[in-house]
Amino acid sequence: MTRAVAGILVGGAGTRMGGVAKGLMRTAAGGTLIERWRATLREHGVRVVLVGDRSEYVGLGIELLADRPAGIGPLGGLIALLRDAQRTPVLALACDMPFVSSAIVDRLLTVSPGAPVVAPRRDGRWEPLCARYDPALVLPAAEALVASKDHSLQTLLHNVRAVELPLTLDEAGQLHDWDTREDQRS
Repeated sequence: MTRAVAGILVGGAGTRMGGVAKGLMRTAAGGTLIERWRATLREHGVRVVLVGDRSEYVGLGIELLADRPAGIGPLGGLIALLRDAQRTPVLALACDMPFVSSAIVDRLLTVSPGAPVVAPRRDGRWEPLCARYDPALVLPAAEALVASKDHSLQTLLHNVRAVELPLTLDEAGQLHDWDTREDQRS
């Protein structure tokens, strides 16, 4: 049985990066962000899928899930991932986080079993795309958000009473993502 399903969300348009498929950007070590995530996740025995409707990822040999429903941002990707996983715990991970350590992934997988969501917080806000979800507990709440026209992952984590994953200052720095070209240089 699979320990968890890790969904790397790749569906963003990357408009602040000139439309580039962010998961295919190169790290300082030379590999792509997707390759880095895949290597990190392989250590933990999880099934890896890509979530989003971007044709650039088709040839990578990794299962690709389309957002369901499409056009509502990351919530659509999360719902597709939760539906696909059924009862297996889910890691939802942003493709553009090049510094998240294996130790953080391990803690996401093991801390607070039975919690609906385990996620770190930075500056008072949840990190919903570096988090573990229980599909049975979260999918109904996520689908209710779609029906209410609220597509905020912050609202979702608040509504299901997510459990915070405490981070050291160094670990919080690992959650830095690449949203702009300037971010890539830092």
